[in-house]
Amino acid sequence: MPIIDSILMELDQEAATTRRVLERVPEASLTWKPHAKSMSLGQLALHVASTPGQVAEIVTSDSYDVPEFTQPAAKTSAELLSTLDSGIASAKRILGKMDDAFLQRSWSLQRGNQVLFSAPRVGVIRTILLNHWYHHRGQLSVYLRLLEVPVPSIYGPSADENPFG
Repeated sequence: MPIIDSILMELDQEAATTRRVLERVPEASLTWKPHAKSMSLGQLALHVASTPGQVAEIVTSDSYDVPEFTQPAAKTSAELLSTLDSGIASAKRILGKMDDAFLQRSWSLQRGNQVLFSAPRVGVIRTILLNHWYHHRGQLSVYLRLLEVPVPSIYGPSADENPFG
């Protein structure tokens, strides 16, 4: 089985879970922040929605120069779901073209001429596209809890939802 097939299966499964979390984001609270240093709910939710498509695009080249990062905020709940849907479709299209040899080639994150990080592309997909995505989705579930929004099941029961019972 090609390496990318297991990544694409995981992407599909996690996209459904991410959709359940994003569907709970209250539009009226998009500007809310749990702390002054934190992203707003709208910024974090849009980051979660856009990560797969953006990272898949970034790993098509052999390196990526780190830009000055600013995270825009979602303006509506509908924007979150459409961003997720288009990003997942884009990620599947881009990643689906990657063969094992391409996935094993080195990829680098740079700032100008300085290499900040280098790894085989498949490792970058695992670390930055998937693990990074899950990390921020977890943060988003905490935001929901702090806003008294019922948290959906992610990898089993939450205090609000039990898919097994």
